[in-house]
Amino acid sequence: MDLSHLGAPIGPMIRVHGGFANRMYRLDTDQGSFAVKELNLVDRPWTHPVEDVFRFEQAAFTAGIPMPEPISASHDMLVHRWVEGEKVPEAPVPGAYASEIGEILARIHALDVAWSHVSAEDTTSRDWAGLAARAAATRQPWADELASNVETFLAIANFVETCERPGPVVLTHRDIQPWNLLAREGRPVVLDWELSGMLDLSGELGSTALSLAKGPGFNDIKPAIFRSVLDGYVAGGGALPPPGPSWFVYMIGGWLGHTRWNILRCLAGVEASTGPDLALSHESVRNGVRGLPDLFSRLPELEALLL
Repeated sequence: MDLSHLGAPIGPMIRVHGGFANRMYRLDTDQGSFAVKELNLVDRPWTHPVEDVFRFEQAAFTAGIPMPEPISASHDMLVHRWVEGEKVPEAPVPGAYASEIGEILARIHALDVAWSHVSAEDTTSRDWAGLAARAAATRQPWADELASNVETFLAIANFVETCERPGPVVLTHRDIQPWNLLAREGRPVVLDWELSGMLDLSGELGSTALSLAKGPGFNDIKPAIFRSVLDGYVAGGGALPPPGPSWFVYMIGGWLGHTRWNILRCLAGVEASTGPDLALSHESVRNGVRGLPDLFSRLPELEALLL
């Protein structure tokens, strides 16, 4: 990494562990503190349109969206000003915080930013039986759970492939989850914009509202917090799309793809030079193998949140 434009270091660059996809470091220099994100370009199933993302971030920061200041970007690295704040736990957030997230989303969706990147149509993999067989052959610790849920994963893949998405499609963050948020004096700061892109509005709203309204599982969903995100979105000038399963297909499909990607990393059995540590990949697989069937079974319950 050439980081000379950030000033003279006053200490070693320190890795900040816990990233689910990329690797991040903190660098303190005579010009301040910076978050340096090394993008995983080796085995991710999609590309990072870094130039578009950086331009989008600059527009959002200029418009007053609460976020770290974007400093620089290259094909494999994003740099931001370091921001201090409290981590947001995976638990229902306060109503005022949820409402402000909704307003922030409406402001993001109102930005007029050119987006040149054209995403290829994703195909939903259906190789779950083969993955389960490989997991059993290599004695993965979650192999039995995966094998018992193969049919469910195939049903989930079919749902993701066939669910109708009514639109509109908006340019947005696409990953507002508790682990991509901070709280400063009780108010949100939005982190980790590298997955930004075009997305069906219902998928963005459903994923965001549900993630802020629940705990680690799906037994503690707070409908009032879910509604607070949507009410904040309307108060910020946004219009809600019609209710339906499309509100949750993006969250389910994203988790499905993330689980499969981590399964492949675990099956490789070696510590990769980029992306999450192998132990974190195993944790992500366990969470997906257990959580995705539960989430999928609750679709009718989740759709009721929209009424």
